[in-house]
Amino acid sequence: MPDNRDLTGGADRKRLAAEQQYELSYFASRHGLSTDEARQIIEEAGPSREAADAAAERRKLT
Repeated sequence: MPDNRDLTGGADRKRLAAEQQYELSYFASRHGLSTDEARQIIEEAGPSREAADAAAERRKLT
């Protein structure tokens, strides 16, 4: 579900909103993280879903 229901295009799907609890919970469970870890990764990587996914994968390797 997009943050803004008027903007339903692909651009919204490529971004993560750390302030949206459902997005934060999904991202955390997808990567096996706590919500605090997920929020930290999103804040460091920025709102790009691709960059946040890559940062979460790098964290798994360490």
